[in-house]
Amino acid sequence: MNILDDLKLQYKTGGMVQKLIFWNIGLFVGFSLLEVVLKLSNVAFSYFDFVALPSNTTEFLAKPWTLITFNFFHATIFHLIFNLLVLHFSGRLFNTYFTDKQLFGVYLLGGICSGLTFVSMYFILGKTSSLVGASGAIMALLIATATYAPFMLLRIPLIGIVKLWHIAFVILVIDLIQLPLENTGGHIAHLGGAFFGFVYIKFLKSGTDLTKPISALFDVLANAFKPTKKTPFKKVHRNTTKKTVNSFQQNKDFTQKQIDEILDKISKSGYDSLTKEEKEFLFKAGK
Repeated sequence: MNILDDLKLQYKTGGMVQKLIFWNIGLFVGFSLLEVVLKLSNVAFSYFDFVALPSNTTEFLAKPWTLITFNFFHATIFHLIFNLLVLHFSGRLFNTYFTDKQLFGVYLLGGICSGLTFVSMYFILGKTSSLVGASGAIMALLIATATYAPFMLLRIPLIGIVKLWHIAFVILVIDLIQLPLENTGGHIAHLGGAFFGFVYIKFLKSGTDLTKPISALFDVLANAFKPTKKTPFKKVHRNTTKKTVNSFQQNKDFTQKQIDEILDKISKSGYDSLTKEEKEFLFKAGK
């Protein structure tokens, strides 16, 4: 099996976390290569202009799709690697209690909530910037799991065994501390994603799954791109077994009838009264 076949198998058999990792890597590599090729061809192109979420409300309203696309693109390779490591960690924890469909729903809705928080806060602060990265969506997964199972025990290298809520609490504190220092937009997005993760579990415990519409839409899209299975021509096989059995039984009955008739003839007229054919038939039947 070559590398491509191995990757296809991993994608097909892996869960939603694996698929999200593949999507993020594929989009980063694909668009980065496209940008390089266009630059070498002297074509000015930056895909961030089309996928990054702008804080300017006028620009945002002109590019509403960026509320979703920014969750699947990253600024640098290190940004991508770090986020995907955290996604793998948080996604596996989330899958301990919830389904893949719920994971995708929380990822997407958490990312949207983090984006709206970013746009709203920058509008209030009067700042302009743009945002890319899955960290807000990933934070939604982590906080959702921590809200649902806060006392889940984890073994952290060099630290030891800690509870999940300890990790979530430390991350939130770090985001709050760094708000005025650097990457303000990113930390605001983290808090927006965390808020959705918390709210999602509260609604879920009251009987409302906020991810159901996303799961339904995902099913519709998945079925739409599935190749239509053609009904194969059904070849009708006749059951000849019964016919063969019946035929065999009929032949057996006919043979026995002939034997009985010959035996009756012998009893009445003697063996010498039999014809040559009747003698041969009786000889063969007696074998």
